Amino acid sequence: MNKLYPSAAEALKGIVKDGQLMAVGGFGLCGIPEALIAALRDTGVKNLTVISNNAGVDGFGLGQLLETRQIKKMISSYVGENKEFERQYLAGELELEFTPQGTLAEKLRAGGAGIPAFFTRTGVGTLVAEGKETREFDGHTYIMERALNPEVSLVKAWKADKSGNLMFRRTARNFNPAAAMAGKITVVEVEEIIEVGAFDPDAVHLPGIYVHRLVLNATPEKRIEKRTTRPAA
Repeated sequence: MNKLYPSAAEALKGIVKDGQLMAVGGFGLCGIPEALIAALRDTGVKNLTVISNNAGVDGFGLGQLLETRQIKKMISSYVGENKEFERQYLAGELELEFTPQGTLAEKLRAGGAGIPAFFTRTGVGTLVAEGKETREFDGHTYIMERALNPEVSLVKAWKADKSGNLMFRRTARNFNPAAAMAGKITVVEVEEIIEVGAFDPDAVHLPGIYVHRLVLNATPEKRIEKRTTRPAA
């Protein structure tokens, strides 16, 4: 089976549509599938529900899809670096399901593992618990959280072989493996593609069984957030 596609646009062809639940890997701007996000913007699909730790920044990453109003709901942990996100949310134009970061990671991991739900103490007694089933274990209250099973996952990895076995680079691994495992269809953007058998099996971070489509982006921009500090007193 040929998993390699000639462009990000071709890799998304026939699998993205209006109203989908999608997962996008990355943490901040680290490890985001830049080319796939731009190609998704160019498809014009709309009313998306997007699972991602955050929503990029203004004009880059998922921030591009907010500017074009293609996202109707975010399932996220942190959204503090995107002014357009803030504007849309406060204006009632964007839905938000705020999810504790560890819970979000586990919801994706559970989805990939075929676990429909799990119990966690995180969020007990807060807005996070509203409307959710609770249960007591060993004298403590736990919230039941449902797994996430996105229809399409967009993922960034460092290297892949032609079978889709993946290697991630350092902290750019972040949410990417969990998003890849959870997706019913997973599309992966990589910086290098090697022949099958070139990987040491122990170096494979995620097996190719989770990967359906690959696209090469050998020169990603890799923007970083800028740290702002006040002058020393």
